[in-house]
Amino acid sequence: MSTPHNSANPGEIAKTVLMPGDPLRAQFIADTYLENVTRFNAVRNMFGFTGTYKGKTVSVMGSGMGIPSIGIYSYELYHMYDVESIIRIGSAGGISDDVKIRDVVIGMGACTNSNFAAQYNLPGTFAPIADYSLLRRAVEAGEKLGISIHVGNVLSSDVFYNDDTTVNDSWKKMGVSCVEMESAGLYMTAARCHRKALGIFTISDHLYTGESLSAEERQTSFREMMEIALESVE
Repeated sequence: MSTPHNSANPGEIAKTVLMPGDPLRAQFIADTYLENVTRFNAVRNMFGFTGTYKGKTVSVMGSGMGIPSIGIYSYELYHMYDVESIIRIGSAGGISDDVKIRDVVIGMGACTNSNFAAQYNLPGTFAPIADYSLLRRAVEAGEKLGISIHVGNVLSSDVFYNDDTTVNDSWKKMGVSCVEMESAGLYMTAARCHRKALGIFTISDHLYTGESLSAEERQTSFREMMEIALESVE
């Protein structure tokens, strides 16, 4: 059954979906790593592909930017297409002094300034966390590939250009490693749907050193992150 945002038919999407924010990164992954590829979605140019990686069926699809966007796509994948696991693979801005440009970070937890959790009417503050089985497989995959990984807390921010110039310092003092814009929403959606989610990130720029990568480098050069995610597929 297609949705307003996804034209896939039942059975065209794998049980595990890799989800970069950029649909062109999704196409790069399909072109570079997958065999027997078919495109299942191009609605709004949010490309989705299914293929095989080392004999395992896997899909990859863009999510767009921000929690509202990934909230739509992840909800539909979990509910309408019976997807079991979504692994977000995206860029992030470094906050901690321990992370450097091109480092790989896995979000064990995802802080947020979003009001996304308000819809659940919870009597407290929900803590969005990754699925442990996915997290463990990703760490093991990184070790086998010889890739150094940082595992910790990330920030999923609704604001890219923040009017409060002290906000990064506030998150840094709490040990947050980096900032991105989607994972807390993905983790909450997965929790509500009783499904699995994980966020893996490459540091594309650092908020304190001022270092950064180009848009083209972000689209095509984050191979370590991509390979960890692919090797984590069951």
